[in-house]
Amino acid sequence: MAQSGASAAPVEGPLAGIIVVDLTRVLAGPFCTMLLADLGARVIKVENPKGGDDSRAYGPFINGKSGYFIAQNRGKESIALDLKNEGDQAILHRLLKRADVLIENFRPGTMARLGFGPEEMKKRYPQLIFASTSGFGQTGPYADRPAYDIIAQAMGGIMSITGHEGSEPTRVGASIGDLGAGLFTALGIVSALHHRNRSGEGITVDVAMLDSQLALLENAIARYYSTGKAPKPLGARHPSIAPFEAYRTQDSHVVIACGNDSLFRTFCGVIEHPHLADDPRFATNAKRSENVVALKAALEAFLTEKPSAHWLELFNRTGIPSAPINDVAQAIHDPQVQHRQIVLPVADESVAPLAVAGSPIKFSGFATPATRPAAPELDQDRARILADFP
Repeated sequence: MAQSGASAAPVEGPLAGIIVVDLTRVLAGPFCTMLLADLGARVIKVENPKGGDDSRAYGPFINGKSGYFIAQNRGKESIALDLKNEGDQAILHRLLKRADVLIENFRPGTMARLGFGPEEMKKRYPQLIFASTSGFGQTGPYADRPAYDIIAQAMGGIMSITGHEGSEPTRVGASIGDLGAGLFTALGIVSALHHRNRSGEGITVDVAMLDSQLALLENAIARYYSTGKAPKPLGARHPSIAPFEAYRTQDSHVVIACGNDSLFRTFCGVIEHPHLADDPRFATNAKRSENVVALKAALEAFLTEKPSAHWLELFNRTGIPSAPINDVAQAIHDPQVQHRQIVLPVADESVAPLAVAGSPIKFSGFATPATRPAAPELDQDRARILADFP
């Protein structure tokens, strides 16, 4: 089953030398392990021999390869193992003898039924970090339920505050339910590694998509407890800062954000309407938030007289926080994004000109590579992995 072609060289980073055995698939888990690979860890992706990670079948496709899969699994190695097969289980144990981290995102209880549950692993490999990412966590009345991103978004409250008031329920455009869980799992793993460095003890990491979604609600929970009312969607508007939303111009929209009274007064001077800062309705942030509809009408009365480019040039020149509303293409090609090297080509000629987002974390002592490593073909690295883990 092994495929031809060599994996890209490991990325240099602060997690160099850490070995991660990755039993995850689709998004939350693979996103987590991709973050670890970007930080220098060696990630060995264990896949089902019958087709591999489900996301290999998700579009968009470039020359028959899944762009979805590549974006979350670049820089990893692949070996195909049937975890119900005794011989393949023995191979997994060979990996775990040297591994630092085992991460899985099966339904709770699956790993234990296979003989690889956290209690068994702690007995056999006491220094191993055992990380689980699931929809609802390893405990609780919903632990056995299946979950996808939209389930976490729906149950976790974020869909209720997304979109415009009165509109249909709106999912956040990126899979924040999955991605949030992946981020928290990566943070949990790094923290567990630090704990092991001090104590010598491997511990478990249990992250739920639902928990993670609640943790990302920012101040919505505080707003509920302070008012007794569940927050509602506000479009682009901030619930407690004004001006802080998208405003119409002559030809499109711009975002303007003034986070304090001093900045708002400066803004009013820049736009040559200083009287707005003295208007009792707008004199303080609290008043502006109370009268946010009137404030928006007052600002758009003159913002619509000139195009966005005029206002953005003026605001950038005078230090007023502002931005265009970029589509994905505009965001990718923004000069700041290009300078920071966050979107770079994949080192795989067969999918050129595909580029993907990389790690936003910059370290002194570790240069940002010119490309992102390729994603592995299914079982591509079997020979090397078996040789490295006798």
